[in-house]
Amino acid sequence: MMPPSVSQEQDPGAAPAAAKGRLIGIARRPARRARMEEIEGDLISVDGGLAGDHKGPKFPRRRITVLALEDWMAAMAELTDLGGPVLLPWTVRRANLLVEGVRLPRAAGGIIRIGSVVLEVTYPTQPCARMDEAHQGLLKALHPDWRGGITCAVREGGPVAVGDEVEILLSPPERRVRLPG
Repeated sequence: MMPPSVSQEQDPGAAPAAAKGRLIGIARRPARRARMEEIEGDLISVDGGLAGDHKGPKFPRRRITVLALEDWMAAMAELTDLGGPVLLPWTVRRANLLVEGVRLPRAAGGIIRIGSVVLEVTYPTQPCARMDEAHQGLLKALHPDWRGGITCAVREGGPVAVGDEVEILLSPPERRVRLPG
């Protein structure tokens, strides 16, 4: 249960919560530079992030990364190849969770519930040079408007599964961030 201090009604400067969305993808990497494994569900813990993901246990403020399908598609719309538009799989971004139907908070302190799991936004995910290894121009396409997704600390752990409801519980006023690239 969320403490009353983070409810939407108590923060008059917060943006209104978006409609509910859903979780449409889960992925993890068992080791650095390993290929992303898509899974149907698993546990997310406060201390370890997504079970089986190598980064979760090492980075408390970055246990889980979340990408919105709508932001990924906006980045894809900027990519072209000799044959026309490019559509890369979402796992190229190397995020843990892919959601649709909600606008992710664009400020630290945002709160998201996915199934029974509660996540707190800590930073925008900062796309790295590996994005351009996947496709030239991807790093730049992910740069604006937090399109690379968000990093999160886990406030309440639990099971997650593809199809779980996603709800934005708190979306503080947006903060523009200058990402490298």
